[in-house]
Amino acid sequence: MRYLKSREAILALAIVVLLGVIASRFPGFVRPSNLARVFTDTAPLILLALGQMAVILTKCIDLSVAANLAFCGMVAALMNGAGVPLPLILLAVIGLGASLGAINGLLVWRLGIPSIVVTLGTMTIYRGTIFLMTGGAWINAHQMTSGFKAFPRHVLAGLPIMAWIAIAAIALVALLMTRTALGRAFYAVGGNPHAAIYAGISVGRSQFAAFVLAGALAGLTGYLWVARYAVAYVDIAGGFELDVVAACVIGGIAIAGGAGTVAGAVMGALFLGIIKNALPVVGISPFWQMAISGSAILIAIAFNATSQRIPGRIILKQAGHRT
Repeated sequence: MRYLKSREAILALAIVVLLGVIASRFPGFVRPSNLARVFTDTAPLILLALGQMAVILTKCIDLSVAANLAFCGMVAALMNGAGVPLPLILLAVIGLGASLGAINGLLVWRLGIPSIVVTLGTMTIYRGTIFLMTGGAWINAHQMTSGFKAFPRHVLAGLPIMAWIAIAAIALVALLMTRTALGRAFYAVGGNPHAAIYAGISVGRSQFAAFVLAGALAGLTGYLWVARYAVAYVDIAGGFELDVVAACVIGGIAIAGGAGTVAGAVMGALFLGIIKNALPVVGISPFWQMAISGSAILIAIAFNATSQRIPGRIILKQAGHRT
Protein backbone atom coordinates (compact mmCIF):
# COMPACT_ATOMS: atom_id res chain seq x y z
CA MET A 1 0.00 0.00 0.00
CA ARG A 2 3.01 2.28 0.52
CA TYR A 3 3.53 2.42 -3.25
CA LEU A 4 -0.03 3.67 -3.81
CA LYS A 5 0.91 6.90 -2.02
CA SER A 6 3.06 7.71 -5.05
CA ARG A 7 1.29 9.84 -7.67
CA GLU A 8 3.13 7.99 -10.44
CA ALA A 9 2.00 4.60 -9.11
CA ILE A 10 -1.63 5.75 -8.93
CA LEU A 11 -1.42 7.11 -12.47
CA ALA A 12 0.19 3.90 -13.77
CA LEU A 13 -2.63 1.93 -12.13
CA ALA A 14 -5.21 4.26 -13.72
CA ILE A 15 -3.62 3.71 -17.15
CA VAL A 16 -3.71 -0.07 -16.68
CA VAL A 17 -7.37 0.07 -15.60
CA LEU A 18 -8.21 2.34 -18.55
CA LEU A 19 -6.52 -0.05 -20.99
CA GLY A 20 -8.35 -2.95 -19.34
CA VAL A 21 -11.74 -1.27 -19.77
CA ILE A 22 -11.02 -0.47 -23.42
CA ALA A 23 -9.67 -3.97 -24.07
CA SER A 24 -12.82 -5.55 -22.60
CA ARG A 25 -14.75 -4.14 -25.56
CA PHE A 26 -12.00 -3.84 -28.18
CA PRO A 27 -9.19 -6.37 -27.55
CA GLY A 28 -7.25 -5.16 -30.57
CA PHE A 29 -6.56 -1.82 -28.86
CA VAL A 30 -3.98 -3.37 -26.51
CA ARG A 31 -2.05 -5.25 -29.18
CA PRO A 32 1.65 -4.26 -29.05
CA SER A 33 1.55 -2.82 -32.57
CA ASN A 34 -1.41 -0.59 -31.69
CA LEU A 35 0.11 0.51 -28.38
CA ALA A 36 3.27 1.46 -30.34
CA ARG A 37 1.07 3.60 -32.62
CA VAL A 38 -0.57 5.23 -29.59
CA PHE A 39 2.87 6.04 -28.14
CA THR A 40 4.01 7.52 -31.47
CA ASP A 41 0.82 9.60 -31.72
CA THR A 42 1.47 10.85 -28.18
CA ALA A 43 5.16 11.67 -28.84
CA PRO A 44 4.51 15.40 -29.61
CA LEU A 45 2.51 15.76 -26.38
CA ILE A 46 5.27 14.03 -24.40
CA LEU A 47 7.96 16.32 -25.84
CA LEU A 48 6.00 19.47 -25.06
CA ALA A 49 4.99 18.20 -21.61
CA LEU A 50 8.66 17.65 -20.71
CA GLY A 51 9.43 21.30 -21.47
CA GLN A 52 6.27 22.56 -19.80
CA MET A 53 7.15 20.53 -16.70
CA ALA A 54 10.45 22.42 -16.34
CA VAL A 55 8.65 25.75 -16.70
CA ILE A 56 5.90 24.87 -14.20
CA LEU A 57 8.47 23.62 -11.69
CA THR A 58 9.87 27.19 -11.57
CA LYS A 59 6.42 28.68 -10.73
CA CYS A 60 5.78 29.81 -14.32
CA ILE A 61 3.67 28.57 -17.24
CA ASP A 62 4.23 28.67 -21.00
CA LEU A 63 1.03 29.05 -23.03
CA SER A 64 2.97 29.77 -26.23
CA VAL A 65 4.39 26.27 -26.79
CA ALA A 66 1.80 25.34 -29.42
CA ALA A 67 2.30 28.64 -31.26
CA ASN A 68 6.07 28.10 -31.03
CA LEU A 69 5.51 24.63 -32.53
CA ALA A 70 3.45 26.08 -35.39
CA PHE A 71 6.00 28.84 -36.09
CA CYS A 72 8.97 26.45 -36.17
CA GLY A 73 7.01 23.90 -38.21
CA MET A 74 6.20 26.53 -40.83
CA VAL A 75 9.85 27.66 -40.94
CA ALA A 76 10.92 24.03 -41.39
CA ALA A 77 8.50 23.61 -44.30
CA LEU A 78 9.69 26.86 -45.92
CA MET A 79 13.36 25.84 -45.53
CA ASN A 80 12.57 22.47 -47.08
CA GLY A 81 10.97 24.25 -50.03
CA ALA A 82 14.16 26.32 -50.39
CA GLY A 83 16.25 23.14 -50.66
CA VAL A 84 17.94 23.31 -47.23
CA PRO A 85 19.27 19.88 -46.09
CA LEU A 86 17.31 18.15 -43.33
CA PRO A 87 20.12 18.19 -40.69
CA LEU A 88 20.36 21.98 -41.03
CA ILE A 89 16.57 22.29 -40.79
CA LEU A 90 16.58 20.30 -37.55
CA LEU A 91 19.33 22.46 -36.04
CA ALA A 92 17.58 25.63 -37.21
CA VAL A 93 14.16 24.79 -35.74
CA ILE A 94 15.63 23.70 -32.41
CA GLY A 95 17.63 26.95 -32.28
CA LEU A 96 14.64 29.01 -33.36
CA GLY A 97 12.38 27.36 -30.79
CA ALA A 98 14.97 27.97 -28.07
CA SER A 99 15.19 31.64 -29.15
CA LEU A 100 11.42 32.05 -28.96
CA GLY A 101 11.49 30.47 -25.52
CA ALA A 102 14.34 32.80 -24.55
CA ILE A 103 12.16 35.81 -25.43
CA ASN A 104 9.56 34.56 -22.93
CA GLY A 105 12.25 33.90 -20.35
CA LEU A 106 13.85 37.33 -20.70
CA LEU A 107 10.52 39.12 -20.34
CA VAL A 108 9.72 37.13 -17.20
CA TRP A 109 13.23 37.42 -15.76
CA ARG A 110 14.23 40.99 -16.59
CA LEU A 111 10.88 42.79 -16.60
CA GLY A 112 9.13 40.74 -13.95
CA ILE A 113 6.00 40.30 -16.07
CA PRO A 114 3.86 37.30 -15.02
CA SER A 115 4.57 34.36 -17.30
CA ILE A 116 0.90 33.82 -18.15
CA VAL A 117 0.69 37.38 -19.52
CA VAL A 118 3.99 37.12 -21.41
CA THR A 119 3.16 33.82 -23.08
CA LEU A 120 -0.40 34.84 -23.95
CA GLY A 121 1.11 37.80 -25.79
CA THR A 122 3.86 35.87 -27.55
CA MET A 123 1.39 33.12 -28.45
CA THR A 124 -0.58 35.67 -30.49
CA ILE A 125 2.58 37.25 -31.91
CA TYR A 126 3.97 33.90 -33.12
CA ARG A 127 0.68 32.94 -34.80
CA GLY A 128 0.40 36.38 -36.38
CA THR A 129 3.98 36.18 -37.66
CA ILE A 130 3.21 32.91 -39.43
CA PHE A 131 0.32 34.64 -41.20
CA LEU A 132 2.58 37.54 -42.22
CA MET A 133 5.20 35.11 -43.54
CA THR A 134 2.78 33.08 -45.65
CA GLY A 135 -0.24 35.31 -46.21
CA GLY A 136 -2.34 32.54 -44.66
CA ALA A 137 -1.32 30.05 -47.35
CA TRP A 138 -0.88 26.36 -46.58
CA ILE A 139 2.16 24.25 -47.43
CA ASN A 140 0.87 20.84 -48.48
CA ALA A 141 2.41 17.39 -48.94
CA HIS A 142 3.21 17.84 -52.66
CA GLN A 143 5.31 20.91 -51.77
CA MET A 144 7.53 18.92 -49.38
CA THR A 145 10.33 16.53 -50.32
CA SER A 146 9.91 12.82 -49.62
CA GLY A 147 12.95 12.76 -47.31
CA PHE A 148 11.51 15.62 -45.22
CA LYS A 149 8.23 13.75 -44.72
CA ALA A 150 9.72 10.27 -44.31
CA PHE A 151 12.22 10.91 -41.49
CA PRO A 152 9.81 10.84 -38.49
CA ARG A 153 8.01 7.80 -39.95
CA HIS A 154 11.13 5.75 -40.68
CA VAL A 155 10.94 2.57 -38.58
CA LEU A 156 13.97 1.59 -36.50
CA ALA A 157 13.87 -1.53 -34.28
CA GLY A 158 10.09 -1.69 -34.50
CA LEU A 159 9.37 1.95 -33.65
CA PRO A 160 9.22 5.09 -35.82
CA ILE A 161 12.04 7.64 -35.42
CA MET A 162 9.47 10.01 -33.87
CA ALA A 163 8.93 7.60 -30.98
CA TRP A 164 12.68 7.11 -30.51
CA ILE A 165 13.16 10.88 -30.35
CA ALA A 166 10.54 11.04 -27.59
CA ILE A 167 12.30 8.23 -25.69
CA ALA A 168 15.66 9.98 -26.04
CA ALA A 169 14.14 13.26 -24.84
CA ILE A 170 12.62 11.52 -21.80
CA ALA A 171 16.04 10.06 -20.89
CA LEU A 172 17.89 13.36 -21.37
CA VAL A 173 15.38 15.45 -19.42
CA ALA A 174 15.33 12.85 -16.62
CA LEU A 175 19.13 13.09 -16.50
CA LEU A 176 18.91 16.90 -16.45
CA MET A 177 16.39 16.92 -13.61
CA THR A 178 18.04 14.34 -11.39
CA ARG A 179 21.77 14.64 -12.06
CA THR A 180 22.52 18.31 -12.73
CA ALA A 181 22.62 21.51 -10.70
CA LEU A 182 20.22 23.15 -13.17
CA GLY A 183 17.61 20.45 -12.60
CA ARG A 184 17.87 20.86 -8.84
CA ALA A 185 17.64 24.64 -9.30
CA PHE A 186 14.27 24.22 -11.07
CA TYR A 187 12.88 22.44 -8.01
CA ALA A 188 14.47 24.85 -5.54
CA VAL A 189 13.20 27.95 -7.34
CA GLY A 190 9.65 26.62 -7.50
CA GLY A 191 9.63 25.10 -4.03
CA ASN A 192 10.88 28.13 -2.13
CA PRO A 193 12.33 31.02 -4.17
CA HIS A 194 13.46 32.92 -1.07
CA ALA A 195 15.44 29.96 0.23
CA ALA A 196 16.82 29.41 -3.30
CA ILE A 197 18.23 32.94 -3.31
CA TYR A 198 19.83 32.40 0.09
CA ALA A 199 21.39 29.23 -1.36
CA GLY A 200 22.94 31.25 -4.19
CA ILE A 201 20.51 30.13 -6.94
CA SER A 202 19.34 32.76 -9.42
CA VAL A 203 15.56 32.55 -9.72
CA GLY A 204 15.46 34.57 -12.94
CA ARG A 205 18.20 32.58 -14.68
CA SER A 206 16.59 29.28 -13.69
CA GLN A 207 13.23 30.41 -15.10
CA PHE A 208 14.98 31.65 -18.25
CA ALA A 209 16.67 28.25 -18.72
CA ALA A 210 13.33 26.47 -18.27
CA PHE A 211 11.71 28.60 -20.99
CA VAL A 212 14.66 27.94 -23.34
CA LEU A 213 14.34 24.19 -22.79
CA ALA A 214 10.59 24.30 -23.43
CA GLY A 215 11.15 26.37 -26.57
CA ALA A 216 13.81 24.05 -27.97
CA LEU A 217 11.54 21.03 -27.49
CA ALA A 218 8.65 22.92 -29.11
CA GLY A 219 10.86 23.78 -32.10
CA LEU A 220 11.86 20.14 -32.58
CA THR A 221 8.23 19.07 -32.23
CA GLY A 222 7.26 21.65 -34.86
CA TYR A 223 9.32 19.87 -37.50
CA LEU A 224 8.09 16.41 -36.39
CA TRP A 225 4.45 17.55 -36.48
CA VAL A 226 4.64 19.16 -39.93
CA ALA A 227 6.65 16.31 -41.44
CA ARG A 228 4.39 13.60 -40.01
CA TYR A 229 1.11 15.18 -41.04
CA ALA A 230 2.64 16.64 -44.25
CA VAL A 231 0.95 20.03 -43.92
CA ALA A 232 1.84 23.41 -42.43
CA TYR A 233 -0.53 26.32 -41.82
CA VAL A 234 -1.19 29.09 -39.31
CA ASP A 235 -3.44 27.17 -36.93
CA ILE A 236 -1.69 23.83 -36.61
CA ALA A 237 -1.76 22.53 -33.02
CA GLY A 238 -4.35 25.19 -32.14
CA GLY A 239 -5.38 24.73 -28.51
CA PHE A 240 -2.72 22.07 -27.98
CA GLU A 241 -1.27 24.08 -25.08
CA LEU A 242 -4.31 23.01 -23.03
CA ASP A 243 -3.40 19.36 -23.55
CA VAL A 244 0.20 20.08 -22.57
CA VAL A 245 -0.79 21.76 -19.31
CA ALA A 246 -3.34 18.98 -18.66
CA ALA A 247 -0.67 16.29 -19.14
CA CYS A 248 1.57 18.00 -16.58
CA VAL A 249 -1.17 18.55 -14.02
CA ILE A 250 -2.52 15.02 -14.39
CA GLY A 251 1.05 13.76 -13.99
CA GLY A 252 1.33 15.44 -10.60
CA ILE A 253 3.40 18.48 -11.57
CA ALA A 254 2.41 21.03 -8.92
CA ILE A 255 0.95 24.08 -10.64
CA ALA A 256 2.44 26.16 -7.78
CA GLY A 257 5.91 24.87 -8.69
CA GLY A 258 8.61 22.85 -7.00
CA ALA A 259 7.13 19.35 -7.23
CA GLY A 260 6.79 16.78 -9.99
CA THR A 261 8.73 14.16 -11.91
CA VAL A 262 9.57 13.31 -15.50
CA ALA A 263 7.77 9.97 -15.08
CA GLY A 264 4.63 11.81 -13.96
CA ALA A 265 4.67 14.17 -16.95
CA VAL A 266 5.17 11.27 -19.37
CA MET A 267 2.38 9.21 -17.81
CA GLY A 268 0.08 12.23 -17.80
CA ALA A 269 0.70 12.61 -21.54
CA LEU A 270 0.17 8.89 -22.14
CA PHE A 271 -3.09 8.98 -20.16
CA LEU A 272 -4.42 11.73 -22.43
CA GLY A 273 -2.98 10.01 -25.53
CA ILE A 274 -4.79 6.77 -24.72
CA ILE A 275 -8.07 8.64 -24.15
CA LYS A 276 -7.64 10.55 -27.42
CA ASN A 277 -6.99 7.38 -29.39
CA ALA A 278 -9.72 5.42 -27.62
CA LEU A 279 -12.54 7.94 -28.08
CA PRO A 280 -13.19 7.09 -31.76
CA VAL A 281 -12.91 3.37 -30.96
CA VAL A 282 -15.62 3.51 -28.29
CA GLY A 283 -17.83 5.71 -30.46
CA ILE A 284 -17.39 9.06 -28.67
CA SER A 285 -16.79 12.20 -30.70
CA PRO A 286 -13.16 13.46 -30.55
CA PHE A 287 -14.65 16.91 -29.89
CA TRP A 288 -15.26 15.68 -26.35
CA GLN A 289 -11.50 15.57 -25.91
CA MET A 290 -11.25 19.24 -24.91
CA ALA A 291 -14.01 18.83 -22.34
CA ILE A 292 -12.27 15.74 -21.00
CA SER A 293 -8.91 17.56 -20.86
CA GLY A 294 -10.45 20.48 -18.97
CA SER A 295 -12.23 18.14 -16.55
CA ALA A 296 -9.00 16.19 -16.03
CA ILE A 297 -7.17 19.42 -15.13
CA LEU A 298 -9.80 20.35 -12.53
CA ILE A 299 -9.85 16.87 -11.01
CA ALA A 300 -6.05 16.67 -10.93
CA ILE A 301 -5.71 20.11 -9.31
CA ALA A 302 -8.34 19.19 -6.72
CA PHE A 303 -6.45 15.96 -6.04
CA ASN A 304 -3.15 17.84 -5.74
CA ALA A 305 -4.70 20.42 -3.40
CA THR A 306 -6.06 17.78 -1.05
CA SER A 307 -2.83 15.79 -0.97
CA GLN A 308 -0.40 18.66 -0.41
CA ARG A 309 1.51 18.54 2.84
CA ILE A 310 1.34 21.37 5.37
CA PRO A 311 4.08 23.90 4.56
CA GLY A 312 6.89 24.36 7.04
CA ARG A 313 7.47 27.48 9.11
CA ILE A 314 9.25 30.32 7.27
CA ILE A 315 12.24 31.43 9.30
CA LEU A 316 14.04 33.55 6.68
CA LYS A 317 12.95 37.00 5.69
CA GLN A 318 11.77 37.35 2.11
CA ALA A 319 14.45 38.01 -0.52
CA GLY A 320 14.07 39.68 -3.92
CA HIS A 321 13.35 37.27 -6.81
CA ARG A 322 14.87 39.06 -9.78
CA THR A 323 18.46 37.92 -9.44
